[in-house]
Amino acid sequence: MKKGHWILIIVLGAIVVIAAGIYSWVKGNYNGLVERSQEVAAQWANVENQYQRRADLIPNLVATVKGYATHEKATLEGVIDARARATQVRIDFNDLNEETLAKYAQVQGELSSALSRLMAVSEAYPDLKANRNFTDLQTQLEGTENRIATERRRYNDAVQAYNVYVQQFPRNLIAGMFGFTPKTFFAAEAGAEKAPKVEF
Repeated sequence: MKKGHWILIIVLGAIVVIAAGIYSWVKGNYNGLVERSQEVAAQWANVENQYQRRADLIPNLVATVKGYATHEKATLEGVIDARARATQVRIDFNDLNEETLAKYAQVQGELSSALSRLMAVSEAYPDLKANRNFTDLQTQLEGTENRIATERRRYNDAVQAYNVYVQQFPRNLIAGMFGFTPKTFFAAEAGAEKAPKVEF
């Protein structure tokens, strides 16, 4: 073979090696972005699952309270209405942004507030407080509230890991090319830092 052929083979080999390296780097970063995005999506599903669990407990709780607290129609209707609004708000994970998350948090906060009023009403009805079904539902609801807080924290942890991964250089170039953008944190509601005032 001539010297020119060897040079051409070496140049083509170098191009193939460089192209394979670039492909491998892009593929690895892209797959990492997909993996972390799916972790955030899974955590968001866990948050929604716990909110749904709470919504599923409410009809039984309302029915139990209704049997004892017949004079609390407005409070019961408030809980039912807040539950209806909370279950109507659905967010597609791909549309999860600051605005949609704030709306979701707002309706869930309204439901939490209505449930707090319902629990305060129970204090005025000793027979209701002694009802086994009510105490079981109350315990389940408290457990669900703890699960919601845990899943929200886990979601925020996943979002933080994802956002750091997406924004690191040079991975941010790959993320921008394929549409991976930072995700929104689930922030505490305005006023959540203050303890609620309960009046009897």
